[in-house]
This record gives sequence, structure tokens and C-alpha cells, in this order.
Amino acid sequence: MENTLFGLTVTELIGYLASAVVLISFLNRHLIRLRVINSIGCALFVVYGFMLGISWPIVITNFFILLIHLYYLLLKKAA
Repeated sequence: MENTLFGLTVTELIGYLASAVVLISFLNRHLIRLRVINSIGCALFVVYGFMLGISWPIVITNFFILLIHLYYLLLKKAA
């Protein structure tokens, strides 16, 4: 049996945390901050996708969104 917190498994907690972080990212008006916070959410979704037993749609989509954010943050300086 998997450990639970508030009746949720660790996998479910990661999924809810990822959703909350992505949601919070869209409350930012500054593009750089939005990209950084959304990147954290995407990284959490990649972890969540693997924790589900490798859910490729979740892993692939969020991995590429993360790469796009990193491209703009590191190479384009969030232009």
C-alpha cells in the first residue's frame, strides 16, 4: 500500500501540486516569472507522468513545454 497524506497517494499529491503550480504561473503578469513558475509545474508533470507508470502524453507534452520555456529563458532571455 502506498503512503497517503490527506487520503491522497504521493502520486496524486504530485499531480495536484503540478496543477496548482501551473495555475499559479498564469496569475503572473511578468513573462519571465510566468515561464519560471510554469517550468516548475511542467517538470512536476513530467515526474507525475512517470509515477503513473509512464503516461507518455503527459510526459512528452510537458517535457517539450519545459524545453520551450528553457529556450526562451536561457537563449532568448525571455524576449
